[in-house]
Amino acid sequence: MTYHPKSDFIAIMMERGFLADCTDYQGLDDALVSGTQTAYIGYDATAKSLHVGHLLNIMMLRWLQKTGHRPITLMGGGTTKVGDPSFRADERPLLGPEQINANIAGMQKVFAKYLDYSDAPAGALMLNNAEWLDGLNYLEFLRDIGRHFSVNRMLSFESVKSRLDREQSLSFLEFNYMILQAYDFLELNRRYNCTLQMGGSDQWGNIINGIDLTRRVLENEIYGLTSPLLTTSDGRKMGKSQGGAIWLNDEMLSSYEFWQFWRNTTDADVGRFLKLYTELPVEECDRLGALEGSEINSAKIILANEVTTLLHGADAAKAAETTAREVFEKGGVGDDLPTLTLTAEELGDGMSIVQVIVKSGLAKTGKEAKRLIAENGAKLDDQPLTDAGLMIDAGALASPIKLSAGKKRHALVALKA
Repeated sequence: MTYHPKSDFIAIMMERGFLADCTDYQGLDDALVSGTQTAYIGYDATAKSLHVGHLLNIMMLRWLQKTGHRPITLMGGGTTKVGDPSFRADERPLLGPEQINANIAGMQKVFAKYLDYSDAPAGALMLNNAEWLDGLNYLEFLRDIGRHFSVNRMLSFESVKSRLDREQSLSFLEFNYMILQAYDFLELNRRYNCTLQMGGSDQWGNIINGIDLTRRVLENEIYGLTSPLLTTSDGRKMGKSQGGAIWLNDEMLSSYEFWQFWRNTTDADVGRFLKLYTELPVEECDRLGALEGSEINSAKIILANEVTTLLHGADAAKAAETTAREVFEKGGVGDDLPTLTLTAEELGDGMSIVQVIVKSGLAKTGKEAKRLIAENGAKLDDQPLTDAGLMIDAGALASPIKLSAGKKRHALVALKA
């Protein structure tokens, strides 16, 4: 694309690789130059924590605020009750109000690390769409909002079409989701003069709906901007690892494990990830990403430190790096490793090493733990672990033991004092 932006925000989005598409580059760019704009991204409350897959869009909101504009983090207290069908093969399990509110409370902890929610002109807003969705009168909503939607057009959106093409059921409940999301944009424009919705490229159809609805009802000009759906260079979905999702809340994933995820980045992804997930200058990201051989490892440590500092703070990043050096370079234990603490009651007369491996999070199932041992992938205190029948009792935990799965995943097991 040859568009040359005037606004700092669009320039950064393009230069650092955040931009997949925009409904009107020129119009949005002019609006951003004319004064402070308000933009939002919506987050449905489907889990107690956000994960690495959300981090790209959180960084977009951070850059938006750093360039003088106001971000809105919209929690989907209302839309989560319906569930977004976009590019899903099946319907999301429905959550009750208590679970949704608990999830929102968990997710909100992360945003304050990246955004300033003060009363400044560009101070971020934390909103919940339950505020306007929960009290909707169904018949009024159908008459005032539903009449602006063409079913023919809704069926043509790729997110819906792909589901129907596979002859998989799409419930009427889910079909309403895109109308509710469009209504969110209308309400945010009406209440907060929000002029921009951002999201992943899978949200393009939902964003277009919101723009069309707002133009029809309020006759206001608003915009949409999407980021690419990221996969790693080896084709995996960003944010997934052998152990499952890479959570952003430290009670669900330790800062050490978070640091380690970035340290294990594939060589080919280092430069790209530095641009997207850190605030290092683009030239420095390119220089580090071009390193080869063993030198690329120093770039990975910089990546891990920068990303971990943004989320967990500089002390956590430093502690994680120190622990990694002790574990990998000196074969030590390290203070920051994930720790499984067992009580004497839990241990009883002894617990099988297979159970201990599962409890420590190094394997999901007993079958996986046994396979790890059989394939010589497990170590106990840095020595090969070959006996899947080994029992661990209180005596074995007189001092903490270190378990390893492969070269990069470790955990301590200790006896509760």
